[in-house]
Amino acid sequence: MNTDVGLWGVGALALLLILRLPVALSLILVSLGGITALIGITPALGVLANTPYGFAASWTMSAVPMFLLMGFLAFHTGLTGGLFEAAKAVLARLPGGLAISSIFACSGFAAVSGSSLACAAAMGRIAIPEMVAAGYRPSVAAGCIAAGGTIGALIPPSILMIIYGVIAETSITQVFIGGVSIGILTAISYCAVVLLLAVFRPDIIPPTTAVSSANVGSALAKVAPVLVLIFLVFGGLFAGVFTATEAGAVGAFGTMGVAAATGRMSLKAFRTSVMETVMTTGSLLAIGIGATMFTRFLGLSGLSNLIAGAVADSGLNYASLMFIIIVIYLILGTFMEPFGAMLVTLPVFLPVVEAQGISLVWFGVLVVKLLEIGMITPPVGMNVFVIKNVADKYVTVTQIFKGVVPFMLADLVVVALVVAVPGIVLFLPALLP
Repeated sequence: MNTDVGLWGVGALALLLILRLPVALSLILVSLGGITALIGITPALGVLANTPYGFAASWTMSAVPMFLLMGFLAFHTGLTGGLFEAAKAVLARLPGGLAISSIFACSGFAAVSGSSLACAAAMGRIAIPEMVAAGYRPSVAAGCIAAGGTIGALIPPSILMIIYGVIAETSITQVFIGGVSIGILTAISYCAVVLLLAVFRPDIIPPTTAVSSANVGSALAKVAPVLVLIFLVFGGLFAGVFTATEAGAVGAFGTMGVAAATGRMSLKAFRTSVMETVMTTGSLLAIGIGATMFTRFLGLSGLSNLIAGAVADSGLNYASLMFIIIVIYLILGTFMEPFGAMLVTLPVFLPVVEAQGISLVWFGVLVVKLLEIGMITPPVGMNVFVIKNVADKYVTVTQIFKGVVPFMLADLVVVALVVAVPGIVLFLPALLP
């Protein structure tokens, strides 16, 4: 073991990421060079040759393309198109009703997607023009959807949570169920922000909007296929009928069946969904392979054990440790995308967290929440740029970043609550059979 090589490797990785080299390539290059320095080129090439199969051939990882396919099929076949109308039919009478409806629609979309980017893009196209026409300040309307999109990775199926479960070797089903609590809490906090703005800043959000003309019954009927999918996948998952991995296959097959039964399935939608699934899965697997190699490199160097031991010997209490981890993730979120930030840090943080006796299920949910805050944090908040693309004629990037500020403050309150009361996340997993 040589911790100096490990430290040099971490520094080299940070430099490559700052230089904007792709995360997967950065991880693989640093790991290959570090393992070579530690034990020689032949073993390093052996790790490079064996890791891709060892990681990608995992049975659990098969849930990733299945849940992605489920989300892309639901989107491209139009199954999720009525979510905003249904929410608006029920909630439009509330102060800031259109914004609250968009948050609930994002939550519904999250239950069949698992991607915050897809959630933000889908809801942004539908809700922002209507909110602006109703008198909402464009920056807040766009900020609301950008923030609402982050719910897409909190409420299962969450691709981030699947990857976390694989890396941390913990129950994905429990992480999923823990994510339900924080997803709902996030949605409630965003709705509270909207209500406060509607009451105290009517120049930003009109306190009342025109009542939706849509019939509640017909609006809900439009989202019945989505409700069927949610009940099918998560009813079976939470009841213990099948595992999280099997739920992905059930969800993808069920989405194809529901889309075909409602006459919305087409060859074009199927082909587009499959291609997007393949491309997204490929990029995620590349990052995962690099992260697995990086974990082995850190293990060989002894750096992971050194850090875990240093934290244990430092006498850091729970609050101090959590503060440090939260600050690190918030900083990383300003310039890294979530998958890269998670897979770069987990090899370092997991031994520390385990040594402190912290629940890996709870920690996984917290990490995903922190990473999603990065999706709306300047200068590289990806949800913000997605919203800019779909609402270009209404707002600038700077205006959207200003619009998300109240929602980011709500996110920090949610994080503080979860850290102070871990039972918020762990209550539902504890009920599993």
